[in-house]
Amino acid sequence: MTAIYKRELKSYLTSMVGYLFMFFVLLIAGIYFSAYQLSAAYPKFEYTLNAMTFVFLIAVPILTMRVLAEERKQKTDQLLLTSPVSVSGIVMGKYLALVTIYAIPIAVLATYPLIMSKFGTVAFGSAYTALLGFFLLGSANIAIGVFFSAITESQVIAAVLTFVFLFAFYMMNGISSFFSEGALSTCVTFGLLILAAAIIIYTMIKNFLISAVICIVGEIALVIVYVVNSSFFSGGIQKILDIFNLSSHFDNFANAIFDVKGILYFLSVIAVCLFLTVQSIAKRRWN
Repeated sequence: MTAIYKRELKSYLTSMVGYLFMFFVLLIAGIYFSAYQLSAAYPKFEYTLNAMTFVFLIAVPILTMRVLAEERKQKTDQLLLTSPVSVSGIVMGKYLALVTIYAIPIAVLATYPLIMSKFGTVAFGSAYTALLGFFLLGSANIAIGVFFSAITESQVIAAVLTFVFLFAFYMMNGISSFFSEGALSTCVTFGLLILAAAIIIYTMIKNFLISAVICIVGEIALVIVYVVNSSFFSGGIQKILDIFNLSSHFDNFANAIFDVKGILYFLSVIAVCLFLTVQSIAKRRWN
């Protein structure tokens, strides 16, 4: 894993991709820092970090699009898969290299509160709590980008898929507002999702009986739960969509709250995405 990490880190530091990522993050940070802290003389650095969370929509797809897709396109992934390094070691090495590239602008941003303290009083606790949340948010976004880079050999497709999903997660509050919080409408929506899941299972296993049984059992269970306790479904869609709302879990950090649940949430997103990446590569390896 160490060899993979050093190789990936060197490749990003000897190409324009890594420097373009760092430049873009620091450029946006500098713009907001100038607007909030220098021009408006506002002492809360966390406002700058909260305002620039959109930077991941552009920076992360650029950074992660080639990490695994390029290996697959050039067929060099076969050399990696036949090496003594495990698949999980390969994925972790590449991911940690990306996080290291991301940590460089974070280290630069860590000096901003120190600069501000020369001109007034700064709440270092809230500033660095927000910076911790910002780092975890970016690391989770990078893990998502790594996963999409693993499922395609096209860097463009990997970048587009990463952008689309990160944009959807970023706009999750607006998306959830389109759905009614009523119990009946939520139950109907879940019923349609069960039907869609059964169809997807059928396309995967080509067994109509198993797919039909899953669909029927799921729909019956849904109806029983609704009859017994219809209030269970109230706001259910919003609760589910909130799981995918990455930015909302950063809000507590931006409000100077050291959110342990938020830390566990971001670490869980990273773990799930890396696990799916490993499984995707392992499946292709055995095929």
